[in-house]
Amino acid sequence: MEQRVAEYQAAIRSTHAAFSALETVHAESSKRDGAGYSLIRGSETISEVLSASVAACRSELLTTQPGTSRPAELLARALESEIPRLRQGIKQRTIYQHKIRFDGPTMEYIDLITAVGGQVRTTSALFDRLIIIDRETAFIPVDDEREVSALQIHHPGIVRYLGKIFDHIWERAIDVGSVSAKHTPQISDTQRAILHHLVSGQTDEWIARRVGLSRRSIAEHVRKISEQLGSSSRAQLGYLIALNGVLWGAEGTTDPGSASLAAEQDTETDPLRTG
Repeated sequence: MEQRVAEYQAAIRSTHAAFSALETVHAESSKRDGAGYSLIRGSETISEVLSASVAACRSELLTTQPGTSRPAELLARALESEIPRLRQGIKQRTIYQHKIRFDGPTMEYIDLITAVGGQVRTTSALFDRLIIIDRETAFIPVDDEREVSALQIHHPGIVRYLGKIFDHIWERAIDVGSVSAKHTPQISDTQRAILHHLVSGQTDEWIARRVGLSRRSIAEHVRKISEQLGSSSRAQLGYLIALNGVLWGAEGTTDPGSASLAAEQDTETDPLRTG
């Protein structure tokens, strides 16, 4: 039985080797025959191919970076290559999600990049990783495990299409500028009043009666504020409101403690409260 298992394992290794060789031939022939893409597997291989392609960039580099932040050491390594590239006149545009505006290391990195000509914007849209080099080559992940496999695309039509998607998101994104120019949400007096009641734990129905609007209008105001702050849930919205100072410390507003007390007093004196 052990001998038979050893024979099977040898056969498996032989089959793996054969398919590996065939995959290499297929990738080369596909590129030569105009298939328009190459499948890259393994984190080290992806990193090597991507680094070489970016190093060969001649005029423009477009990237989208989903998620909240990147490790500080990774940002430091990125600066070593990005700053010289920007000083050479290569245009670089990057799109993040709004959440990075509250990440110190990322904002410091952005400040250094924009100081030498890089452009950075943020959006509330959800997107995946995308890298486009000179509008000729693009890299996208194959699945959620971004470090396992990726596609290197060089088909002109597909790269052109991905470039248009990037431009579409870019046009609707908000410029970051520098650390001193963080995104300040535009909150109206009505929305500020809604948020005061919301963070005090009141229901949409109660808030609607209090401010004289419909429940649908309350939900729409909350949606717009969430979009500005990059929030995907009401729990996260409360955190971002506190972090961004939307309510506390603004002229004419109170601190969280007094707001809560006021809400409690309103609750006790309002006979129509049901939530």
